[in-house]
This record gives sequence, structure tokens and C-alpha cells, in this order.
Amino acid sequence: MSENLTGGAHVTPPDPLRQPPEPPSKWHDTFLKITQGNAIISVLAVFLALVVGGIMIAFTDEDVQAASVYFFSRPADTLIAVWNAVAGAYSALFQGSIYNFGAPTFARAIRPLTETLTFATPLIAAGLGVALAFRIGMFNIGGRGQMLMASAAAGWVAFSLDLPWGIHMIVALIAGLAAGALWAGIAGALKAYTGAHEVIVTIMLNYIAFYLISWMLRTPGLLQAPGSNNPKTPPMKDTAIFPELFGPQYNLHFGFILVILATVLVWWILSRSSLGFKFRAVGENPKAARVAGIDVKRMYIYGMLIAGALVGLAGVNQVLGTITTGFSADIDAGIGFDAITVALLGRSTPWGTFAAGILFGAFKAGGFSMQAAQGVPIEIVTVVQALIVLFIAAPPLVRTIFGLPSPERDQRRREKERQKALKAEAGAVAK
Repeated sequence: MSENLTGGAHVTPPDPLRQPPEPPSKWHDTFLKITQGNAIISVLAVFLALVVGGIMIAFTDEDVQAASVYFFSRPADTLIAVWNAVAGAYSALFQGSIYNFGAPTFARAIRPLTETLTFATPLIAAGLGVALAFRIGMFNIGGRGQMLMASAAAGWVAFSLDLPWGIHMIVALIAGLAAGALWAGIAGALKAYTGAHEVIVTIMLNYIAFYLISWMLRTPGLLQAPGSNNPKTPPMKDTAIFPELFGPQYNLHFGFILVILATVLVWWILSRSSLGFKFRAVGENPKAARVAGIDVKRMYIYGMLIAGALVGLAGVNQVLGTITTGFSADIDAGIGFDAITVALLGRSTPWGTFAAGILFGAFKAGGFSMQAAQGVPIEIVTVVQALIVLFIAAPPLVRTIFGLPSPERDQRRREKERQKALKAEAGAVAK
């Protein structure tokens, strides 16, 4: 502001070049947060995997193949056949995993949902163990070995000891958690004190655990059932088995409640405890964490112990909740490796892993129904799971397919606008 010749106040018009850029609107900012977040990538990855799975279902369907022979003369027949094949398969997947509309009673109709939760129970537990290790910057690929050791410890307590009901289950549970924690702790200790890479160590520990358990299952007096030549344990005693949640007509057991409690515990550790802060600091930058006074070696050991106990909970669920008639060396059922997929889909967060475990449990439960009702190969469900991981590992591909804004591109655009504004302001000051 300055005075003109008549003595009045003169207002200098604002320089448009010196005006700061208008801030983005609230709705625009919300839209960017949604489209640039990790959650939308996970959702779209699942959607894309289902689309590709639908294409494979259509190609393998006999009616589609028959109609495609005369596609150019009657294309509508092929399109209808494709729709019937894909819709029928995914409808069977839904009714086999969530709700069966054709069931005579409500109790029978919700049985697929309980099957989904039963399949999801060990997946969630093992996924939490992998996710927790990810947050510390470690790759826990040893889920199979940790599950096997936990299953062996919990199973031995369950079929060999005579304890009162309740106490027997708790002792078997503690034995399984301790065995899984100690087996994973070996990798943590080697990482901390020798610098050995945890991926190689945990993979080797998988082989050691598998052949060790296989030997114990063939050795009388260890895990092999007395009087049997088969590599299988005796059945678990009733006093050690997890109680059923909704009665004998459902397979869902107390292990699902333990998994919910484990999810809450991991959430509290990572978000509300000083130990979780140290875990996250080591995972972000171990050198900076060491400079800040955090004992990085101890965090590696603590993290793997907790992760191994969580994966061990998956093994305990298999022994005390699902396969109570005795188990063999394939007790892990591939869950140790599926847990890596669950943790990736859940973005290594407790509740994200919980939701991803339920999704994969639905795939497992509904896959059998889809195969029985529509004749769709069960391997297609496995391919869909693998595609989910593929799309999650390639966020730029997902963003390109759906035309979503890239956070890196938006950040570069904002930086260019800021630099341009600074240059304009510097030029105006120089004048």
C-alpha cells in the first residue's frame, strides 16, 4: 500500500505470479487419498484376479467350447454360455463359502460361512506371524517348519498326557506356541549374531523340521501310534481338543476365538506398545534405530519369537481343532506358504491380515463347492490366489489398468508447481 499524489491511499494490485496456488478441495484430497492408498490396490487386485479366473473358467467350460465353434454365425450363444459358466461358478463359490440359498433351514444355510472361518483360522494365525516379521524387516519363510514343530509338541502333549479338561488343552496350547517360537527364534538369533539371512535359514529349517517330524512319526515311542506301521500319531484325547463353538453340526472351534485374540494382541503390540515402536523403527531403518539406542539384535530375536508363536498357533489349531484323529507330516497343508500371500494381501497389518485370511478361507471352502457343482478345476482357485499376489506386487500395473493417479506422479507434479511458484516469486522480487 502506498500514497498517491492526492494524498489518498493507493492499493497495489496483487501480482498473479506471486499468488500461491489454490489448495486442492476437500473432496479432491479425499479422492486422492482413496485412489492412492494401499487398500484400493488390494481390492482391485482381488477384482482383477477374479476377472482372469472367470476367463479361465469360460475357456475350460464344455458348453462354451461347443458354442464357440459357430461363434461368427450365432455369437449370442457363446456369450450366454460364457455368462452361465462364470456366473454359475462364482455363484457356487459364494454359496459354498458364505450362504447356501438352497438349504432347507437357516442353520444349514450358514454352514458354509462357518467352514470359511474354520479354513481361515490357521491362515490368519500364520499370516499374523509372517506380517509381524515383515514389520521388523524380516522375511519369515519358515512357516511350514514352525507349524510342524508346534503341531508335534502340542500333539504329543494332547495324546500322551492325562490331564483334566481345560488344563490339558492349555498345556498343549502352550507347548505348541513355545515350540513354534523356539524354532523361529533360531533364525532370529542367527540373524542377530551372525548376520545369516533369515530367508535361507528359515527355508533350511523347514526341511529340517519336515524330516525330523517324519522320522519321529516312524519311530515307536515318539509320535507314531502304538502298534501301527503308518507314519501317523494316535488320536488326540478329548480333554485336549478345542471345544466346538456352535455345536457338532459345525466344524468351527475355539481356535477361531484364539485367532481373534491374537489379532488384537498383534495390533496392540504394533500400535500401542513401546516394543511395537521399536519393531517398526528397526523395520524402517535398522541403522537409525541402532543410533537411537534400540538394541536391534534383541528386536530381531523378540520379533521372530513372537512371529514363531503366532505361526505355531496355526499348527496347534490344526492338531487340536481340525485334525484331531491323528496327523502325519503333511499337517501343515501348505498353510505356511499361503500365510505369505495372506500377509501380503493384508499389507502386513493385523486387521488387514485378518480380512485376507477370511478371503482365502472363503476361496478354500468355496473352491470345493465350485468343483462339485460346476465341475470347475480346483486349481483355478489356486491360480486366482497367485494372481492376487502378482497384482499386489505390481501396483503401477493396477493403477494403469484402472487409470488411477500415481502417488509418485502427483508428488512430482506438486513439486514442479512449488518450484515454478518459487521461481516466479524470485523473479518478481528481483524486478
